[in-house]
Amino acid sequence: MSKKRLFVVAVDGSEWAERATMRAVNLAAEVDAEVKLVTVIPWSGFSPMSIEELSTRPVAKKDEENHAHNKILNPLIETHKEKGVEISAHFDWGNPAEVIAKVAKEEHANMVFVGRRGRSSFADLILGSVANSLAHRLGVPIVLVP
Repeated sequence: MSKKRLFVVAVDGSEWAERATMRAVNLAAEVDAEVKLVTVIPWSGFSPMSIEELSTRPVAKKDEENHAHNKILNPLIETHKEKGVEISAHFDWGNPAEVIAKVAKEEHANMVFVGRRGRSSFADLILGSVANSLAHRLGVPIVLVP
């Protein structure tokens, strides 16, 4: 028996991520695939921090983690649960493109869905978009959802 297809969706709370989720869930319903939502909060353990940041970061990290689950992942799962598609969620800290690529590879994703834009278009100009970075890291189709 073959393993069910898996679609990974990069989500960040933006309207484009919501569109990417909708597109992935609708296609998954048609082809009997599963969907894994992945959200990543940028974090580097190598960035220098001030004394104030050292004292407040653990609290801020917990707040960020709660926000990711309660404001990004859970609402998307709730919105699409009636479609009959198995939807799971993954949360992590780090470089978004690196984490999404790692999850897609480890889970043997068949396709990765990414919104055309994310929460920070300015950051995309400076750092390069997650979609562009994924295109250079993955060996599976990437669906760029407008």
